[in-house]
Amino acid sequence: MTTTKWALDPSHSEISFKVKHLMISNVKGVFAGFTIDVTTTGDDFSTSDISLSIDPATISTGNADRDAHLKSADFFDVDNFKAIAFKSEKMEKAGDDAFKLTGDLTIKGISRKVILDVEFGGLMKDPWGNQKVGFSLNGKINRKDWGLNWNAALEAGGVLVGEEVKISAEVQFVKQA
Repeated sequence: MTTTKWALDPSHSEISFKVKHLMISNVKGVFAGFTIDVTTTGDDFSTSDISLSIDPATISTGNADRDAHLKSADFFDVDNFKAIAFKSEKMEKAGDDAFKLTGDLTIKGISRKVILDVEFGGLMKDPWGNQKVGFSLNGKINRKDWGLNWNAALEAGGVLVGEEVKISAEVQFVKQA
C-alpha cells in the first residue's frame, strides 16, 4: 500500500477546551495556532501516524486578563515552552465510525499518555475535487499531571479552577496528491 499524507484544513478545524470555574460553571477556550501532520496507509485511518503542535501563546478564552494569566508561568509559561505536542502511538477501531487514539501529550516538557475518543465524520470530495476527511475528538486530562498547578481556595470551600480539563477538536484534512 502507498503512504498517504493529509494536510490540515485550518479554516475548518478547531481545538478547544473547557474547565470548571468556581466549581459551578465552565470556562471555554481555544488555541488558534496549531498544526497537525497525518500520514496513513492508503485511506486506512487505523494506520494513522499523527503529530500535533499547538502554540500555547495563541490561547483565547475571550478575556484578555485571563489569557495573559494562562500564558504566564502559573500555567503554560509560553516564554519558556513554545509548543504543546501530541504524538500518536496507535489508533484502534472502537466501532463503526469510532476509534481510540492513544499517544503522548507533552505540556511544559512533561509527557504523559492520553487516550482520546475519535469519531470519523467521513470522506467527501469538495466542489473543487479535493478529497477531504473530517474527525471529532474528545478527551479529558487532569491539568496537574502536566504541572499546571495554580489554583486559589474559595472561602466557601473548593477551588477556583477545576483540575479536569475537557478537550475537544473538530478537524478536517485534505488528501495530498
